[in-house]
Amino acid sequence: MGLADTLLTLETDLTWLPGLREAAAGAAISTAEEVRREFGMDRWHAAAMPEVVVQAVTREQVAATLRYANEHGLPVTTRGAGVGYVGGCVPVKGGILLSVRQMNRIVEINPADGIAVVEPGVTLDDLQEAVRALGWYYPPDPASLKECSVGGTLATNAGGPRCVKYGVTRHYVLGLEVVLPDGQILETGGRCHKNKTGLDLIGMFVGSEGLLGVITKATLRLIPHPEARAMLTATFPDFETAAEAVQAILNHGWQPSGLEVTDGFTLQAARDYLGPEMLPDGDAHLIVELDGRRDTILQDLAKLRELVDTLGAITVEEARDPESCEAIWKLRREFSYSLRATGLIKLNEDIVVPRSKLVDLVRFARQLEKDTGIPVACFGHAGDGNIHTNLMVKDYETDPAEKAKADAALDLLFKWIIANDGQITGEHGVGLAKKRWFKDAVGEVSMDVHQRLKAALDPKGILNPGKFLG
Repeated sequence: MGLADTLLTLETDLTWLPGLREAAAGAAISTAEEVRREFGMDRWHAAAMPEVVVQAVTREQVAATLRYANEHGLPVTTRGAGVGYVGGCVPVKGGILLSVRQMNRIVEINPADGIAVVEPGVTLDDLQEAVRALGWYYPPDPASLKECSVGGTLATNAGGPRCVKYGVTRHYVLGLEVVLPDGQILETGGRCHKNKTGLDLIGMFVGSEGLLGVITKATLRLIPHPEARAMLTATFPDFETAAEAVQAILNHGWQPSGLEVTDGFTLQAARDYLGPEMLPDGDAHLIVELDGRRDTILQDLAKLRELVDTLGAITVEEARDPESCEAIWKLRREFSYSLRATGLIKLNEDIVVPRSKLVDLVRFARQLEKDTGIPVACFGHAGDGNIHTNLMVKDYETDPAEKAKADAALDLLFKWIIANDGQITGEHGVGLAKKRWFKDAVGEVSMDVHQRLKAALDPKGILNPGKFLG
């Protein structure tokens, strides 16, 4: 019997609801259809209706909800801002949708300790702006930073363009307050920047996608904000030349704070959506960002320009001030919207390959495109091999034949990724979207360890059931 099989069958008359209302007193609890519908989806194509939505504002309400759910065998799916791409917060087993979005306080920013203490509903952009005002920096920066919650980035171990220099979310988590499935409150880690006391429980919860507990507070590491930044953009005749430029930049000892590559399909979609004048000619586009000291950044930019000029670029442009740099990142963030504007459904796969296989990946994508007739758009974080490989599908949600063809193409993509030492997700998570490839990706022993950890912490299987562990 799997973990999900231990859940009780929900009663349609919701006889347990009065008890939940009493247990989680003070939380907003709704069974209204429009509320349940709103909280039943993220940005993937799947949706499911919970029986009830609980919007908690305190850790005590979270603890009471989980304690009651555990006692009665009720499924609980936790949700932050709901802007994920893998169906991770879709309540496929119904039950309780537990929203922590209203737990949105920045509890403390302490430059002397180099930390920020926040609740999970804080928007990432709000946190970054608050610490930057004090001269400090919280580097993780997924493209959805203006919308996503800190709790969501913790649940998925989110990344972004600056991972190539600064690392992913896990590298900035010093302490967590987590409500376990039985309602107990775990505090692990703390305010110290070095800590080797016991097992790495923080690492177990960061990236756990709501399967092991509900994070109600996080102590995050801050670093001094770089004084200045500058950027180069370059276009290339083909993706292969751009990928070789990525390797050359790194091999020459540069450590960019951002290193992004974009293929021709995505560039054409952006020209169609934003206007042809927004991007120069070329079938591949490279963004290289540097940050550092104000008195040396332009010298570094000039030296980088000398290198890039030798790497086969068609055009090279510079951004020398923060406003110009932000304009480039704004353009980069428009690429996803440009692909959506094609009218095709974008199946956004955040796969990762070793950097040496960037060219192999794009060649495989082009062959997949020829074999299936499905356009494939590749762009993303070249510096760490996390290339978003997007299948652009017509009528995916309405035509069973198109869906079947696209799903078969996804299967080919993920099997190629696994066979080539890659990973099926770099920052979005597994959720529902990548569930069927999870076991192949991690192997038999790792799958068993995952399931034993889940069973130890959540023996009734109430948290986020139906996802990649059952």
